[in-house]
Amino acid sequence: MTVQQLKYIVTLDQERHFARAAEACFITQPALTIQLKSLEEEIGVKIFDRSKVPLKPTPVGEEIIAKAKRVLREMDGIRDLVVEKKNVLRGTLRLGVVSTLSPYLVPFFMNALEKETPRIEYTIKEASTIQLMDDLEAGELDVALMATPTGRAGLIEFPVFLEPFVAYLHTSHPQAKNDFYKLSEQDKFGLLLLNSEYCYNAQLIDICSIPKKKASLKSAYEITTIETLKNMVRANLGFAIVPWLSVMSEPKSSVIKTFKDPQPVREISLVVADTFTRKLLLEKMKSTIWNTLPDPLKNKMKYKHIKWDDSPYFLDMTNE
Repeated sequence: MTVQQLKYIVTLDQERHFARAAEACFITQPALTIQLKSLEEEIGVKIFDRSKVPLKPTPVGEEIIAKAKRVLREMDGIRDLVVEKKNVLRGTLRLGVVSTLSPYLVPFFMNALEKETPRIEYTIKEASTIQLMDDLEAGELDVALMATPTGRAGLIEFPVFLEPFVAYLHTSHPQAKNDFYKLSEQDKFGLLLLNSEYCYNAQLIDICSIPKKKASLKSAYEITTIETLKNMVRANLGFAIVPWLSVMSEPKSSVIKTFKDPQPVREISLVVADTFTRKLLLEKMKSTIWNTLPDPLKNKMKYKHIKWDDSPYFLDMTNE
């Protein structure tokens, strides 16, 4: 059993397709098939059920893959530890940012972060919450900036700030001239959701207290970005609740209403695998992000933390 074979089975599990996995591993498909067969013969069990389409791990294969991911994370941890001992703030860092936050926050802190840590080379990946967590566990990312808690035992969270949710309304909305927004039953049926972003949707459904069976009405539009969602509202095709950063630069003509205290908020944290060792770099990132935040996000507020990891909607959608 080799480290490379462990990487192969983890990639196969991610892609569930031999050709795509081979391409991701930069080898030919026959070579990947031979490596998998060699490993299965060595340990005496089948890791994948090849009769399934898409490819699916066997029950014992799932356990082997889970342990393989941890072994690979531990190896990455050893490499990071060596780098840290030689020069704490030198090397590379793969940073993932959740797609509902990335367009609005990364431009604020990235220049400052590069100045603060000039010997670190950053690569940024924008992805969904679930993809970020999977990538952290697989060792594909070093740090993720996302809403928490994650509910995953192998991940560690370092909260950075709280971001309020606000109501985004059409100009003809009955509450367009009110000082604050108060949730109405009518708006619940027009709530716009983001396609496949189950964590984000779970927070909106929690705020609106909508039963899961009624929560998919407007998701039929298959909206994938907050900007498209806001355009739908401008066209009077629904109602939206969006993060504060996404409307910070909106024109005055936009109808944006805050909730009365306690305001619904999401906790934004830096998240790492439990094998991550570059703690000084993490502290530098946390302080730099905080220092570059718009002042309103630094003010104390009465709030209600909206979670998603234990939401019935999230659990049902991700287990389907």
